[in-house]
Amino acid sequence: MTTDTATAPAAVAKPKRAAKPGGAARGFWVRQIVSWHWISAAISLFGMIVFAITGITLNHAGDIAAAPVVQEHTATLPANLLSSLPHEEGRHALPPAVAAWADREFSIRSAGREAEWSADEVYLAMARPGGDAWISIDRATGEVVHEDTWRGWIAYFNDLHKGRNTGITWAWFIDIFAVACVIFCLSGFGLLWLKSAARPATWPLVTAGLIVPLILALLFIH
Repeated sequence: MTTDTATAPAAVAKPKRAAKPGGAARGFWVRQIVSWHWISAAISLFGMIVFAITGITLNHAGDIAAAPVVQEHTATLPANLLSSLPHEEGRHALPPAVAAWADREFSIRSAGREAEWSADEVYLAMARPGGDAWISIDRATGEVVHEDTWRGWIAYFNDLHKGRNTGITWAWFIDIFAVACVIFCLSGFGLLWLKSAARPATWPLVTAGLIVPLILALLFIH
C-alpha cells in the first residue's frame, strides 16, 4: 500500500542586489573615518569638556569674584650659605645648597629656576597656575622673605587653559590635545560628507557654523 506525500515547494532564492559602483571603497573609508573619529573623541573627551568650561569662565572672568589668599614667611639664611653667594648680577640659578635650604624651609621647588641677582638682593619668582610665589634674599643681612599667593581653582584651570606658567610638559599636552581635536573635527567633517545625502540639513548647518561667527566678528568686534 502506498501513500502519496505532498512535496513542499522549493524556496525561491531572492536575487542578490548588484553592488553599487565604488561601494567597497566607500565602506572602507567610512570604517576608517569612524575609527579616527571615535579614537580622537576618546582622547580629547575630558580635555575638551574642561577647555569648553574654562572658555566660559575666562569669558566671564570679570564677573567671577576671587579672594586671593596671601601667605608670607621669613627666615634667615645660614651664615655659611650667605657667604657662599657669588658676587654677580644678572639672571642665574641659586647655588644648589641655597636652593636645597630654601626648598626645605618653605616647601617650594626652586632648583633650576633663574633668579634675578643684584648688588642688594637675590629675587626668585615662582609663578604657577592659579597662583604666584617668590622669595627674596637680602645679601647684607641674610633675611629671606617668601610670599605665596593662591587665587583659587577657577584661576588654576583658567591658567591651564592658557598654558600660563605651566611648564614644558603641559605645553606638549596642549599640542597633542589640539591635534586630537583637529582630527576629531576633520573626521566628523568626513562623516558629514559621506552621510549628507540622507540629511538635507547638513550643509546649511555647516555653512551657518562658518558664517555666523564671521558675521559677528565683522559687525561687533572692532
